[in-house]
Amino acid sequence: MLSAAIAVLGGCASGTGGKDYSREQARTVQEVQMGVVESVREVSVEGTKTPIGAGAGAVVGGVAGSTVGGGKGSIVGATVGAVLGGLGGAATEEAVTRQKGVEITVKLDSGRLIAITQAADEVFRVGDRVRVLSGGGTTRVSH
Repeated sequence: MLSAAIAVLGGCASGTGGKDYSREQARTVQEVQMGVVESVREVSVEGTKTPIGAGAGAVVGGVAGSTVGGGKGSIVGATVGAVLGGLGGAATEEAVTRQKGVEITVKLDSGRLIAITQAADEVFRVGDRVRVLSGGGTTRVSH
C-alpha cells in the first residue's frame, strides 16, 4: 500500500526542468536574455513532502503494529507503528521523488553573472550559448 501511494506521488510531482511549465505559466510573457554558460554543477533537487507519504506510512505502520500483543499492547503497538510508519513514509516519499539537477552559472550579454538551478532535463556545457527565460517568479535556462 505504501509503495503504491509513493508511486502515485512520483507522477504528481511538478516538473522543475527547463522544459517543464505549469498550467499558469502557459501563454504568459517571459523576459528573454542571452548569455554563455560559465559553469555547470550537478546538484540534487529535493523531493516532494506531502501528507500522503506520511499518511500511507502511518496506516501501514499502525496495522502492522496492532498485531503486536493483545489488549493494551495492541493499542500501544498500533500507535508506535503509526508514528514510525508515518516518519518512514514521509522519508520514502521525499527520496523517491528527489531528482538530479544542475546549477548553471550564466554570464549574460549584459555582463551580469547569474546562477539557476533546475532539473537535469537538458545537457549544458561550459561555453554553450543559452537563453535565460524569466517570468512569474520562475527562471529557466534553455538552448
